[in-house]
Parts: sequence; structure tokens; C-alpha cells
Amino acid sequence: MPPPGRARSEREQLELFHAVAGDFAPRDTQDLMAFPFFSLAKSPRMVPIDYRTPDVTIRVEASAEHGMATIWDADVLIWAASHLVAARDAGRRTSRLMVASPREILTFIGRGDSARDYERLEAAFDRLQSTTIKTSLRQTGKGQLHRFSWVNEWKRHTAREGRTRVIELILPDWFYQAVLDDALVLTIDPAYFGLTGGLERWLYRIVRKHGGRQRAGWAFGLSHLYEKSASLSPYRRFAFELREMAKRQPFPGYRLSVRPDRNGNDTLAFAPAKLSTGPCGQAVNSSVLSVVDLSVPSLPRHPCYHLRKTPNQGVESNGYGALNLESNLKESNFKDVGTPPDLRITPGEGP
Repeated sequence: MPPPGRARSEREQLELFHAVAGDFAPRDTQDLMAFPFFSLAKSPRMVPIDYRTPDVTIRVEASAEHGMATIWDADVLIWAASHLVAARDAGRRTSRLMVASPREILTFIGRGDSARDYERLEAAFDRLQSTTIKTSLRQTGKGQLHRFSWVNEWKRHTAREGRTRVIELILPDWFYQAVLDDALVLTIDPAYFGLTGGLERWLYRIVRKHGGRQRAGWAFGLSHLYEKSASLSPYRRFAFELREMAKRQPFPGYRLSVRPDRNGNDTLAFAPAKLSTGPCGQAVNSSVLSVVDLSVPSLPRHPCYHLRKTPNQGVESNGYGALNLESNLKESNFKDVGTPPDLRITPGEGP
């Protein structure tokens, strides 16, 4: 109990939730899969994400000290969502205050258990806490915005020898409520954690969210995908990377192809292949805007509804300097990254 006259902290008002033991499928939240919330770069991103449609507003801002939370950092949120859903399904009480050992988290998301992996995990927590999001998603009233960080606070408990014993974290209510709504959670293939490129990871989540298990498949215009990615790379580079992915077929459960529509505009088509994930929380809504059923004879003139230009579209990446590979190793990825091929890649979404 706090002393008389002192308000209880957020932590004191929450029950402690221990991560669930067991082997179960990872789960992701559909809002995080469908919209640009994370940096796709392996070097620190400071430029805000400012994504707007007639119905959705998203503003993501980074701190100067840590940079924006990356799509690799989002693995921590996938871990949290997976354990919360598993506990709920088992009839256990859940809470936004979670505790687990770093090894449990790292093992779940397919990482190692070295001192460097622990350091990178803590760096991920710093970025998740310092990145701020302001969005209209799931707000009931017109013009309402919810501002939060991916982690309200986190705390490290260490053993006598100095090694981290457990980590406590408090999740924001916006994320917690999305996880506990069946319609907002989808299983993903565990092989997702083996995708090393930021653009690969982002595109898999887009495909998984919108493609679901629709046998006929779906398609996006490449220009619309570029806007949805909030990428700082030039469009030409972005389109090149998507074509290369279609050649490599890196995604578990889906086949990709880049094809022109009847007006000559490039589209990315995708359809399910053999899936290794378990059942989804809910079937994907086939009426989602900006996707096209590939069973029709030809694609329409505008396969995706038009988005307003965002500040990301006019940003040139030449001013961000050369790749900082050492920074990549220490701060922006859980895995070692090698030198990218000489394809004039900008400091951003490399394979």
C-alpha cells in the first residue's frame, strides 16, 4: 500500500501476469499488420511517419536518443499478444503488466541467448517505450485521437552476477484491448521470425492480413503499397525490392507475383500456398478497402482507393548518409546483418 496522501502508480494498480509456458502459434494484431507503425530500416529513423486517409490518421514520432521502434522490435509485441491470447483461451486472468525472462522472449521470437542478444532486446524496449503514436484507429468519435507508446514502462531485474533475471513491462491500453478482441488477432507462421529484411517483414504482414485464406488471392497496386509502407526509400527502389521478392518467394504460406493491370500499372498479386499456421482468430473481411479479388477477369483502373500524399513521399534518402552497419548490429536488429549488395541501397529497407 502506498503511504497516505500518495497516489498509486500504474504498476501498483495492475496485477502481475506471468508469460504462459507452452508451445503455441504466434499471433499478431491486425491493426499493426495493416498500417505503418514501425520503421523498416536497420539504421535509426528519426523522420516521423505521417499516414492519413479519409478514415485513418497515424502519426509516429521517434526520440532523438533511441530512434523509432523498428519492425524487428515489434517481435516483442507479437510475443506479448501471443501469450495474452493463450492465457485468455486457457481461462487465465491477464494483465497489461507482464513479466518474463529475456531468454523466454528471445526463444519465442527465434533469437539467440548471448550477451549481445540481451543488449539488443533491451535496446528494443527502449525504442518501444520512447516511440510515440497518435492515431484515430478504433476511436469512436469523429476527430478523436489516442496517443501512447508501445511500452508504458519497463523494468529489469538482475541477478547477483549482473545477468538480467526477468523483465517487467506495462503494455498500453490501446494495444491490450486490440489483442483481447478476437477479430483483431491473426496467427502468423513462426517462419516469419526468420525473415531478415524490414521490407520483407512488412510485406508478409500485409499479405497475411489482407490475403488470409482467400483461395482466389488478392492484389495491391505497387504505388498504393508504397504509400502504406511509409518507406523513405525512393519508389523505384521499393518496386525493385518487391519484384525481387516475387522472384525469391520468401513468404511462408503465400505465392507472390508482380503483374501489370489492363492499364499497364504494376500490381502485386498474392494467393495462399500451403500454410503452416493454425486457425485464425477470425476470417479476414473480404470487404477490406484497397484489395481486389483476383478471380475477376481483369483488374479495375484503380485497384486501391487513392491516398493523399504524405510527408514521407517527398523525402529523399540521400541526405541520411552512408549505411551505419555497426549501428545496425548493435541497435536495430536482433541478428547480425551483412553488407548489402551494391545496388545503391539507401539507409533503409534493405533485404
